[in-house]
Amino acid sequence: MVETVLPKETLARNLDAIIRRIEATRIKVDEHHIVKLVVVSKYTAEENIRTLYELGQRAFGENQVQQLEKRAADLEDLPLEWHMIGRLQKNKINKLIDLDPFLFQSLDGLDLAEALHKRLEAKGKTMDCLLQINSAREESKAGVDPDAAEDTWHAIRERFPRIRLRGVMTIGAHTDDVARIRKSFETTRAIFDRLQSDGAEICSMGMSGDFELAIECGSNMVRIGSALFTP
Repeated sequence: MVETVLPKETLARNLDAIIRRIEATRIKVDEHHIVKLVVVSKYTAEENIRTLYELGQRAFGENQVQQLEKRAADLEDLPLEWHMIGRLQKNKINKLIDLDPFLFQSLDGLDLAEALHKRLEAKGKTMDCLLQINSAREESKAGVDPDAAEDTWHAIRERFPRIRLRGVMTIGAHTDDVARIRKSFETTRAIFDRLQSDGAEICSMGMSGDFELAIECGSNMVRIGSALFTP
């Protein structure tokens, strides 16, 4: 894919439009409800990330460890907040730990948690993570089954102290059926509500095509890429 460098005016217009939509939706939910924007930068040129930084954006997400490594190195002069949002292969765990992301959003089960904790312990480090929930129960998606999510959360908290669970993440149902997408978000929001008493603060739901619906359902962190990088 060719990485197109967009004019600052285009990025400013797109960012402003996204922020206005986020604001309008969150205020309908509750004027005190705060929503954080994480820009998914995986398919865009590094120059566009620099421009968005100039425009005030700080949080960026990558879905591959090797891409995150390259971006973090090339843009190390900027104080960016990096999120790892994609599936993590076990052979990339050490590299991710060394990159020290602000947040690992896609911790998808006990098996990965155990492997991650073992490496964190060996390196004497900790990592802030979100538990990924497969709320739509789609075979193509990673994440824990909604029925097992709370037990998995408590097990990670009890067994793996170097993993600091900050909340939950989900990807909306892959369908044009708005009712099904809403249900997948509502399922995750209900789990998040029950876990708040055990430390859950972040409910990461919503991408370019469904972030307003996600915010209506209680998301307080959205992950947006393509909607920002449209010429």
